[in-house]
Amino acid sequence: MPVNKVVDSFDEAVKDVFDGAVILIGGFGNPGACPTWLLKAIGKQGSKDLTVVGNSPGFGRAMIDIMRKYGDVAMMPDWFEDGGLLANNGQIKHAICSFPVSPSPLVKTAFEEALDNGKVTVEICPQGTLAERCRAAKMGIPAFYTPTGPGTVVAEGKEMREFDGRPHILEHAIKGDFSLIRAYKADRRGNLIYRGTSRTLSAAFAGASTVNIAEVDEVVELGELNPERIVTPGIWVDRIVVRPKAGWVKEVQKW
Repeated sequence: MPVNKVVDSFDEAVKDVFDGAVILIGGFGNPGACPTWLLKAIGKQGSKDLTVVGNSPGFGRAMIDIMRKYGDVAMMPDWFEDGGLLANNGQIKHAICSFPVSPSPLVKTAFEEALDNGKVTVEICPQGTLAERCRAAKMGIPAFYTPTGPGTVVAEGKEMREFDGRPHILEHAIKGDFSLIRAYKADRRGNLIYRGTSRTLSAAFAGASTVNIAEVDEVVELGELNPERIVTPGIWVDRIVVRPKAGWVKEVQKW
């Protein structure tokens, strides 16, 4: 039987996300990299007490609206939502991220408000270390030493060793229950190519969870993807769902 990982809807793609799940969210917080429709579906589905892993827990609607005012700097289309949607809904319990709070003094994110009120907890992790902790999980590496973090809050409570005269801290792999990936194109077997910022963190997170779900612009026929362009092989993808053609459509370079 031919392998076909394409599912019919975003609701179907996330229907088994359970309370307390660990969710890896690809992207760096912009529309081109964020698995927006998968996040919307989880918001609708209502699972709670989630641990989210990513660059940030998300800006949320208030911050996105402010950024939209400066469209020449940060293009924020009307359909865009990020992990802040889950924070707004009270679905997040814990976050492992690099940037947990708002980059602007003008407004607090929903997660930041919850953090101030003691409703959520957070673990700060440098971006490179975060990506490697997730990549290690999919490679079967339980832990590794890194020179990033000694002497900072990141090192608190962690084992430390010296290599070549330099202190290193022990970081453990992060294995997720679900990875939400934003990619450009896929074939039905799950091979993925990325465009621009959609590759940030998504490539590391794909395969780092028990269930890996890719939100893509288009599914093409087998053999149409240039094998030299495939970044994530299908073995690391379990489900594929196609984004709606909703606004913010631009001509892009053909791959």
